[in-house]
Amino acid sequence: MGRIREFDEEKVLEAAMELFWEKGYEATSLSDLTSRMGIQRPSIYSAFGDKKGLFEAALRKYTMSRASDVRTKLHNNLSVKEAFSTFFEDVVAEEYTESLSRGCFCINTMVELAPHDEKFEILTREHQMYLSVIFQETIERGIRSGELEPSIDAKALSQALIVALIGLTVIMKSRPQRSFVDNSIKVILSLLK
Repeated sequence: MGRIREFDEEKVLEAAMELFWEKGYEATSLSDLTSRMGIQRPSIYSAFGDKKGLFEAALRKYTMSRASDVRTKLHNNLSVKEAFSTFFEDVVAEEYTESLSRGCFCINTMVELAPHDEKFEILTREHQMYLSVIFQETIERGIRSGELEPSIDAKALSQALIVALIGLTVIMKSRPQRSFVDNSIKVILSLLK
């Protein structure tokens, strides 16, 4: 009979996610993890397999939560144009108000691990596609309501907005001038005729 876990798996996974998000996969040591999570290595191995398994669990936790947040933000506004405008403005505002520019955990993983690890290539691509579906649903709502032109290709536009979001999130790491970012967002949002 297996031992009962003496820790809250959800709580330690949250701690691991925050640490990986701050430092990235490679720069995060097992010692960093045990210290932040408040558990020992054998407990990590027992619950998650290894560092990579823990990272995958943390990434999955993040992507599920992020997708839910994005869906809520875009669906809580009756105006689709306003919903996207607020969404992109919030992405930028968060980066400029944070003392540490963490960006998006999934996009960070896409840049750090996806080129070298097929599993993370697939996981990050799945997240992009899932967000694209959320964007597409929102655009289709705007077409149905008459706010957006019926000639819009909702799928292509949603994919273009995902590419713009990823590019924006990556460039925010270098804290460009605010006017550079604001001008870019105006052009991005102009795609929503």
